[in-house]
Amino acid sequence: MLYREPIFRRMGDRSLLVELGDEIDPGINQRVKEFFQSLQNHPLEGVVDLIPSYRSVTIIYDPLKIEFNRLKEWLVSLHHTGEPAGGGDHRILKVPVLYGGEHGPDLEWVARYQGITPQEVIQLHTSPTYRVYMIGFTPGHPYLGELPDRLVTPRKETPRPIVARGSVGIAQKQVVIYPVQSPGGFQIIGRTPLILFDPAKTPPAFFEMGDQVQFYPVTEKEMEDWVL
Repeated sequence: MLYREPIFRRMGDRSLLVELGDEIDPGINQRVKEFFQSLQNHPLEGVVDLIPSYRSVTIIYDPLKIEFNRLKEWLVSLHHTGEPAGGGDHRILKVPVLYGGEHGPDLEWVARYQGITPQEVIQLHTSPTYRVYMIGFTPGHPYLGELPDRLVTPRKETPRPIVARGSVGIAQKQVVIYPVQSPGGFQIIGRTPLILFDPAKTPPAFFEMGDQVQFYPVTEKEMEDWVL
């Protein structure tokens, strides 16, 4: 449910969580994006950072430069007068994936868990258009949703200490792509050759909140043609 008024939760003495809804929902997430854009377009001295997520925005601020009640007044004002963020006109990005084998070591396990074939897992995974709900965990790391009900799968009981860059993982109703080598607990079903984070580029992240993503399968030869 989208809240009529934001809910404020203090997170220590330097941050404030502003909740705009109570569930993972495209409409709520779009409102988060619009609110985030309003905060960027109307900066307030003392606000250090803004962190948007599925249904909220975290405000990092300097309490020596901005008094808490003044911060809340600014947030309430912009919540009431926020500008649309692109009117729902999102980018549609196509992401190549080599499924299974060494690049998707959990594909067979997911298939067995769901009682279907690996090819059916691939077909189900590539059928929807996913929304990028948020970027987090590591720089450029997208959280996408939502998986078809037939692919809702638990996280790994023990996370891997190392997940390769470009790995595509699923867990619960989410899809992620690991932009850098890192630990991770998602079920890895494939890998993309796309570079998702490059600090030399502007912007450095390949994905943005609100992007629409379509996955499609590629062969080993096609994978090799990309620069990894």
